[in-house]
Amino acid sequence: MSVHPLIKSLKASLIVSVQAYPGEPLRTPETMAQMSRACELGGAAAIRCQGLSDIAAIKGRVEVPVIGLWKDGHEGVYITPTLRHARACVAAGADIVAVDATDRHRPDGKLLEDTVRPLQEEGVLLMADCMTIEDIRHAYELGFDLVSTTLSHNKPAIETSLNEGPDLPLLRQAVEEFPDLPIICEGHVHTPQDARAALDAGAWAVVVGTAITHPTSVTSWFKAALDE
Repeated sequence: MSVHPLIKSLKASLIVSVQAYPGEPLRTPETMAQMSRACELGGAAAIRCQGLSDIAAIKGRVEVPVIGLWKDGHEGVYITPTLRHARACVAAGADIVAVDATDRHRPDGKLLEDTVRPLQEEGVLLMADCMTIEDIRHAYELGFDLVSTTLSHNKPAIETSLNEGPDLPLLRQAVEEFPDLPIICEGHVHTPQDARAALDAGAWAVVVGTAITHPTSVTSWFKAALDE
């Protein structure tokens, strides 16, 4: 498959997910933009972020590519669930749009391809957030520019512990089946060793979020260690 130059630039790199949960003190676009710039200075090759205000604020602050998504809801398909959400992310400044690529029911009742094809015709670069190898296979068939193991643990990052690592078995299976497809390891990458292991397993790039940009979770990990 042909790989877009922007996707090629992410090869063997660190992508940082900069997101805050509802009700948290860091959940403002300016704070997310400042954190994104700090991550860029630390070597992040791209920033993954959610919400139209955050996408716009971060795009105006960093020079690296921005992977944008729009979380709408809390259950089922809520990561950029419809064509409307995806187009809004593009309008806000996203260089790549991340879309839930599972086979679950979508809120608009349409199929995944109904969202993907119009965006591809419009020249939008798309990242498939996958849960299973079947999702990755389908994303490959639909021509996504890159795929990610984002949803393979099937629970929010905020609910993870420090010792829960990335889904390397799924990553290895996907890389073996699709050696030319840019496959991103995302989810539960909590240490530099986790990130290195993902790259060694064949990941095109590695996304780290909670361990870098969610101080509440990191603080809780330290406290749990002290409470043992």
